[in-house]
Amino acid sequence: MTTTLDRPSILKRIQALLHAKEGPLTRELVREPGRFGLGQVPATKIPDATTVMVCGFCSTGCGLTVHLQDGRAINLTPTTDYPVNRGLACPKGWEALTVLDAPDRATVPLLRNQAGARSPVSWHEAMTTMAARFHAIQARHGADSIAFLSTGQIATEEMALLGAVAKFGMGMVHGDGNTRQCMASAAVAYKQSFGFDAPPYSYHDLEESDCIILIGANPCIAHPVLWERVTKNPHAPEILVVDPRRTETAMAATLHLPIRPKSDLTLLYGIAHLLIKRGAIDRAYIDAHTRDFAAFAEFVRPYEPALVARETGLAPQVILDAAARIERSSRVSLWWTMGVNQSHQGVKTAQAAINLALMTGNIGRPGTGANSITGQCNAMGSRLFSNTTNLLGGRDFADPADRACVAAILGIPEANIPRRPSLSYDGIIEGVKSGAIKGLWIVATNPAHSWIDQSTLRETLGKLEFLVVQDMYHSTETARLADLLLPAAGWGEKEGTFINSERRIGLIKKVRRAPGQALSDFHIFTLAAHYHGCGAMFREWSSPESVFQILKRLSAGRPCDFSGVADYHALDLAGGVQWPYPAANPDPSPRRRLFSDGRYYHADGRARFLFDAPRPLPEPPDAAYPFQLLTGRGSAAQWHTQTRTAKSDVLRKLYPRDPYVEINPADARELGLVTGRWGVVESRRGSARARAFVTPTVPAGLLFMPMHDGSTNRLTLAAFDPESRQPAYKACAVRIRAAADGEAAHPTSGPTTH
Repeated sequence: MTTTLDRPSILKRIQALLHAKEGPLTRELVREPGRFGLGQVPATKIPDATTVMVCGFCSTGCGLTVHLQDGRAINLTPTTDYPVNRGLACPKGWEALTVLDAPDRATVPLLRNQAGARSPVSWHEAMTTMAARFHAIQARHGADSIAFLSTGQIATEEMALLGAVAKFGMGMVHGDGNTRQCMASAAVAYKQSFGFDAPPYSYHDLEESDCIILIGANPCIAHPVLWERVTKNPHAPEILVVDPRRTETAMAATLHLPIRPKSDLTLLYGIAHLLIKRGAIDRAYIDAHTRDFAAFAEFVRPYEPALVARETGLAPQVILDAAARIERSSRVSLWWTMGVNQSHQGVKTAQAAINLALMTGNIGRPGTGANSITGQCNAMGSRLFSNTTNLLGGRDFADPADRACVAAILGIPEANIPRRPSLSYDGIIEGVKSGAIKGLWIVATNPAHSWIDQSTLRETLGKLEFLVVQDMYHSTETARLADLLLPAAGWGEKEGTFINSERRIGLIKKVRRAPGQALSDFHIFTLAAHYHGCGAMFREWSSPESVFQILKRLSAGRPCDFSGVADYHALDLAGGVQWPYPAANPDPSPRRRLFSDGRYYHADGRARFLFDAPRPLPEPPDAAYPFQLLTGRGSAAQWHTQTRTAKSDVLRKLYPRDPYVEINPADARELGLVTGRWGVVESRRGSARARAFVTPTVPAGLLFMPMHDGSTNRLTLAAFDPESRQPAYKACAVRIRAAADGEAAHPTSGPTTH
């Protein structure tokens, strides 16, 4: 393919983008105290005002009121009337603006020369080089030889544009997102059980349940605003927490079930067995709305309390107690996050929770549901519209009817749509390792820190002929490896939509200029299309809001239909809208759950009972590595690889300065470790230094390390759920010893401060 780009026109366009930085701040979506459009006030003076938009950290999707002075954001507060958070925010939300002012922001494209040094270049040279290098790789090695890795951190419109440009315009087949690391198991479980990736709940269900079951979830730390809603539940609910550690959430539980790591599937089967045995099921619901219950009941027959106790480490009476509390509750909701999803059997564990909800009729009613809480701010947008492993709108690349439908909606040749799904994230990495993939475009993610078995990943990226990284910061572990670094705008410096865990579509807005020559991801993708020679295909994709209108058309008639949302202004007035919201019959209620009619998305309208035997740990402890390492969220003030949160002086004061490892007092005494002393944690893949934190909240034989520290993923095992291909970050075999004198004087990893 050769470019047909009109060079003077595109150079003029780049200059316009850099001068205007993609349009007026906040457009008409502001308040003072009522709403007004910027066109209604003098262009030379934007009055002080406020505007509301969705937070850019986690999937809770809180509303933040941004305070403007002369049209520029100067402060923010939680929005009191936003239906998600109702005036609350976690520490990360309060600091959302601060992290944009970091000195290590990427402000100009950087290109590596033949000597290995990187230097600033113009956007024209950067995009010309990117197009030429990717074209050359494809010419030598075929269309499949370039791929992209995307994110759950950018706007839905940006994700859709990237996926469309890469796959329909640049000829890529393979592209996946880092949501594979957090939500793939839940997405596959929902799709198989319900017929579509459809979390069924509203956050208000947390306040309406009389029994809340949290599996591998610590919302007190990971989703503080949602935990606050639990504390406002007026029904004095039973709170059952299934977690090996006595987490902050477990301390508040009415029953903590400290299972052995990854025995949650066995426990859920055991509880199902007891409920069936006691007749504590909703036979009418099962018969009317589900399939394959008889086979499931027969499957769980052997899961007697004695067997479950042996596998989980729980006392039989505790298992009986848990089942009894569920039995006497009328509104039971089951919730899970990464403790379930990041597992070698995450899909089946999620489906075991779904099965419990189905068999007891605890779905589609207030206070019920089998409810996966998402990780990243826009993971749900990624799952539906990133065009990675699913064709736009949750369709199937392999389905001719789906390809024809998308081609007709977009007005593109059907031949441009790949006929097969992408490799999953780990398959793309393996493709780089084997040499099948030679060029890679990484957008708004930091796999050199976050990917499992980190050292192997960094070696693998070194095999590429050309690595492009697009990021807000030039200093991330992945950005440092890039042959070409493209500087991107961040949250608050561009516009678009996010979709949160409860399926609520909310706005992000541009309330400040991006620094230097940084551009929004949307405009970088637009430039990539032009320079690659496929820009004409995306003329209609001229702005984020124009893409929102395209996505509405793609959603129409689908389970995720939001064609009834007029535009960004309507979203703003509504405080976000949960899908589905079809044009034919929109539901204006502010909180909505799915399946209230008992109809699911399979062709026969019935949900499926799905199950399989538990599988052994892929790397159990042994004589050489006698401990099992757990990983997870360390603090409400930390986020993922700390690319942003470490930029805030306030947030850094709210979590330990050094990396740490939690260890049981009995194990610590045997190894000569005391709180504060440096230890060395080793696995078969690498080692990490961390300060010991001696605590009885971790059972003997287990260690816990936060996921945020740079060396944690030197230890983790490259094991994957066979159905979702999600990495099993949560459990691997390690050993620990006290660091020798001077060994920890210069720890290899702490919170990333760059």
